[in-house]
Amino acid sequence: MSVIETVVVAVWAMLPAYVPNNAAVLAGGGRPIDGGRTWGGRRVLGDGKTWRGTAVGTLVGVALAAVLNALAPGAEDALSVAVPTFPAAAMVSLAFGAMLGDILASFLKRRTGRERGAAFPGVDQLDFVVVSLGLTAIVAFDWFTDVFTLQVLAVVVVLTPALHLLTNGIAYALGLKDEPW
Repeated sequence: MSVIETVVVAVWAMLPAYVPNNAAVLAGGGRPIDGGRTWGGRRVLGDGKTWRGTAVGTLVGVALAAVLNALAPGAEDALSVAVPTFPAAAMVSLAFGAMLGDILASFLKRRTGRERGAAFPGVDQLDFVVVSLGLTAIVAFDWFTDVFTLQVLAVVVVLTPALHLLTNGIAYALGLKDEPW
């Protein structure tokens, strides 16, 4: 597989994990998952992690994977690249795993004394990737190993932080986020 093909497959395969957290920001508000509880004098997660955002983000990621499945034949013709289609287990695990990764990162931020919105380099950019890929490897192992070759994983790990900073910068410029990271 060429470098361009690898990048196309990596982005295509990760889109259901890339989009959920952005959709959750747009859905915003609602009841916090932690219900306002504290642990060691700090919120468990904080007001930014809500049931509505998690549900909307997951549903948007699953819907996007379904749309990508429908678009795959045309995309392959247009791009001359074989793009993966998503089995149901991968649709859900990529989307929900991304949301769960962000929730776990929020938990880690609170435990390390960081407030909501504070930068946590590395974790902020890769939390959702690690959990979505880990969960997908568990529930859709054969699909995962077919799609996420070492080259594709390398592209995901290198490209994701740049995409994360770019999309967060755009959301910040549009007034959808309070910080650009």
